[in-house]
Amino acid sequence: MIRGKVIVTVLSITILPICAYAEISDRIGAISSQPVPEISTNAFVTIDSNDDTVLAFLIAEALKNNPEILSAQREREAAHQRIAPSEALDDPVLEAGVINAPLAASPFSREDMTMKMIGLSQRLPFPGKRRLRKDVATYDAKSVEYGYMETINRAIRNIKIAYFDLGLTLETTRLVEKNKLILEDFLHIAEDHYALGMGSQIDVLNAQTQVSRMVDELLRLQREQSTIEAELTRALGRNSYSSVPNPGLPELREAELNLEALRDTALMQRPQLQALQSIMARSEKELELARKNYYPDFDVRLSYGQRNSMLDGSNRPDMVSFTVAINLPVWRDNKLTPRVVEALALRDQATNLHQAQRNEVVASLRQQTATAEQNLQSVRLYQTTILPQALLTVESALAAYRVNRVDFLTLVNSQMTVFNYEISLVTAVTNYNKALAEIDLITGGSVNNLSLDGGG
Repeated sequence: MIRGKVIVTVLSITILPICAYAEISDRIGAISSQPVPEISTNAFVTIDSNDDTVLAFLIAEALKNNPEILSAQREREAAHQRIAPSEALDDPVLEAGVINAPLAASPFSREDMTMKMIGLSQRLPFPGKRRLRKDVATYDAKSVEYGYMETINRAIRNIKIAYFDLGLTLETTRLVEKNKLILEDFLHIAEDHYALGMGSQIDVLNAQTQVSRMVDELLRLQREQSTIEAELTRALGRNSYSSVPNPGLPELREAELNLEALRDTALMQRPQLQALQSIMARSEKELELARKNYYPDFDVRLSYGQRNSMLDGSNRPDMVSFTVAINLPVWRDNKLTPRVVEALALRDQATNLHQAQRNEVVASLRQQTATAEQNLQSVRLYQTTILPQALLTVESALAAYRVNRVDFLTLVNSQMTVFNYEISLVTAVTNYNKALAEIDLITGGSVNNLSLDGGG
């Protein structure tokens, strides 16, 4: 009877590892069967069209609902409405009255210069001032327009980053759950070894600890998922919680990265730089306008005077008056010169801001390009070398542990190494995609692919 129980127990020890062993073998076969392209930053892989469709849908929703975008859109419309009034003339002045009326009976017929007068006057700025005012408003509207595009650019980046982070969290959750099942299989093996006196209680406790760690990791990922979903909801402009699309398995969205070409593109079409260029041009026009204020404006006045007949019945002809007046810009030291100095300072400020932003764009582009290339190489290395070798190590350790040739800690450590490498692989893929999203922000690529006519 005792001999029969021993045989049954030995058979159970032999059969129980089959699930874990088969899982590992299947994973090795799946990775080995994947086509592995050469490591090259100029290679291309197919982008997940479903993810592209979902992202396009989310971006379209943000363009309609994101309050930051809507606010920038209204600011753009307001700035364009300021152009026409900037070059408009001041309102003409209509005047009417009585001139030189004596304090006596029949006042309109006693004095020769008594008349009823109606007049019209208009201020005319010195030639060139109206054009400069319009130029200032036009460049200001352009800077606001580019600011609107930059707001969209950043909103798109935020949506992509949140979407990729959500995909990473969901895939990490799947890997943790899978690893938890494998560790539970290892726990059953350790318990059976301990029951037969072939293992120690420490092995069982170690396996239980690793399973508990996976449970804790799942709880952390649940909190992280809620945080990312909240950020994605905010970027979409939703004012209440609603479900967001669940991204699929992170796909390598590879693109050719030529640093020099990207730099030229960024310097040419980044909305933020274009806005600063418009501010620089506006500052130049403001300086010209400040210098134009040294020249006077003109007040043109035309009036008509109607005169009654004299007391003796003799007729008097009506009179017409025309005058031109100019203001005298004599308060130069405390009124005009400070405005010119102010305009010079603002022009230099805009120039320095533009140069600083150019430097930041070039530096950020170099950093994100290096990040993308490093993550791409890491992905290739994990796919071709590290992960297959780690899986073979687990397979070998499991087979050796079944015959007591390695300790349980080696088996668990081998499996945790595979788990960490799997996490590192999907993290590298996500970081590569996020670096591409940052490059799109820096180069203005996202917003330039959209049609913004008619207010977005």
